[in-house]
Amino acid sequence: MSLVALLIIAFGGALLTYLVGKISARSRESFAVIISLALVAFVACLYGRSLETTFYSGFFGLGFVLRLNALSWFFAITIAVVGALSIIFSLSYIRPREKTNFYFLMMFFVNAAMLGIVLAGDLVSFYIFWEMMSWSAFLLISYNKGPALAAGMKYIIMSIIGSVCFLVVMLSLYVSFDTSNISQIASVISSASSGYILFVLTGFGIAFGIKNAVLPFHTWLPDAHSEAPAPFSAVLSGILIKMGTYGFLLVFYVIVGLKLFLGLGSGMFSFHSVLCLLGAVTIIIPTFIAVLQTDAKRLLAWSTVGQAGYIILAIAFGTKLALAGGIFHFFNHALFKALLFFAVGAVEFRTQTRDLNSLGGLAMKMPVVFIGTLVGICALIGVPLTSGFVSKWLIYKTLILEGSPFLAFFALAGTWGTILYSYKLIHNVFLGQLPEKYKDVEKAPFSMQLPVVVLSVAILLFGILPGIPLKVINAIGISFGFESLNVGLWGITSETGALNTINIFSAVLVAGVIVWLLFRLGAKSVLVSQEDSYAAGAHTPVDKYHYTAEFYNPLHRMIKPFLRDVIDEFYYWIASSVRSLAGSVRRIYSGDVGNYVMYIILFLALLIFVQMKWKVW
Repeated sequence: MSLVALLIIAFGGALLTYLVGKISARSRESFAVIISLALVAFVACLYGRSLETTFYSGFFGLGFVLRLNALSWFFAITIAVVGALSIIFSLSYIRPREKTNFYFLMMFFVNAAMLGIVLAGDLVSFYIFWEMMSWSAFLLISYNKGPALAAGMKYIIMSIIGSVCFLVVMLSLYVSFDTSNISQIASVISSASSGYILFVLTGFGIAFGIKNAVLPFHTWLPDAHSEAPAPFSAVLSGILIKMGTYGFLLVFYVIVGLKLFLGLGSGMFSFHSVLCLLGAVTIIIPTFIAVLQTDAKRLLAWSTVGQAGYIILAIAFGTKLALAGGIFHFFNHALFKALLFFAVGAVEFRTQTRDLNSLGGLAMKMPVVFIGTLVGICALIGVPLTSGFVSKWLIYKTLILEGSPFLAFFALAGTWGTILYSYKLIHNVFLGQLPEKYKDVEKAPFSMQLPVVVLSVAILLFGILPGIPLKVINAIGISFGFESLNVGLWGITSETGALNTINIFSAVLVAGVIVWLLFRLGAKSVLVSQEDSYAAGAHTPVDKYHYTAEFYNPLHRMIKPFLRDVIDEFYYWIASSVRSLAGSVRRIYSGDVGNYVMYIILFLALLIFVQMKWKVW
């Protein structure tokens, strides 16, 4: 199977879906599902293969190369699966809106561009696909217009900054080594000076850090998530920002190489140590900002920034166990964050709100979405028998055993904060009293429930059988130069101990049976009115589902004076200064010919003055 054929199907499918939509909306939906599932099947059939092909060589003598290895396949299958589920979820979500043909075109286009990124074997084609992804994402973020346009502009401006950094480094590499082929650059870059390698890492780090929403480049993400359509939010959080993760892995472990990456600098001032610290800070700050959010999508957006910190911390740490944990957490985050955005999108679709303080009691009305949300937040926290537990266990174990208590504390503190905002999300949406205005709310459509079920099953499957993805991740680590991990179907074994999920599964099963028996032996529950409930001894008022609706308000009042996104304010200050400067310069161009004559006379006078002074000197 050809990699060129895969991209032809991906990009061609986008165009054909748009054209079919001009004829029939129903046919467009069926065709979109078929194309998205065909891409999943195509990528799945490429498992275990290693390919490299030049698909075009007429661009100023540069060859555009596509290549497939364990790393690119792992990212490609994740892109294809999450993309297909997002298309299925979109069927009902986007139907009542305008410009639906354009929406499906851009959804397919952004997924095709991401496939192009992970399959690119040279920096020029990587850059072209990168720009395709960035601009199509901008159009999707701006899809709802109004405030969405401002969010889209914020995203694309920062993306352009990252693209410029990428372009500068790419041109520098081409001038230095006379090639843009990734494999060829990797084979000769060891001859470069440490200063030049630092320049390459820094330039690429800014480009990929912006896309990965790593502090201090995170400010575009909360606004983009809040305004983008829910299905694209799942792609944006689950996959698109992880193109930054892919870029980091490509630069650190493929282009620069393991030895040079870990040897750049020394001690706490080494490049990878600084990046680890940046990852730790990225875990803490956004996580506790998420606790204070009342918009469900904005809460998940800040959560995404925090979870990205775990991934950066792990892949920057540079051990085989940390790398496995970081790549596995990328995969897990794609699953559970897409699941949570689907769940929030389904709730918004039925209730027309994302305000956590106005919802509640939807568990019985939307049981599938409730269970999916429960599975998603368990994976987000790292509860055993979910895939999120395994990846976090690998990261925690690495940090503790490698003697990094400070980083381990940050990672654990991030999990404590995750528990707080996860509790808030599921409690305020699904538990407590059902507001009267939602008494007739319907279940989510089947096309929305199906992706929730699929992702929930995948999270539990890979939590009980983590060896399935870990086998691929181990192959990636070996290709980077690490020793092989002892991976089994039920977990992973190292010289310091083993993770065996079958033991955990057995213990949870036995505990579950005991709890079930206790409930069966106890008194039968009695159905009462939902108003017949109390909180801290006080009667719960009608239509206010629980006193904990604003549970974190005391915390918010205490830290409100310090709750400022200084980085975002700094960017706005730069934007304001540039606007003022541009306004001042603009006044020069008055449109009056007399003024232009005066400018010329003054310029000539200045030249005469300089010439006279020059003769005196």
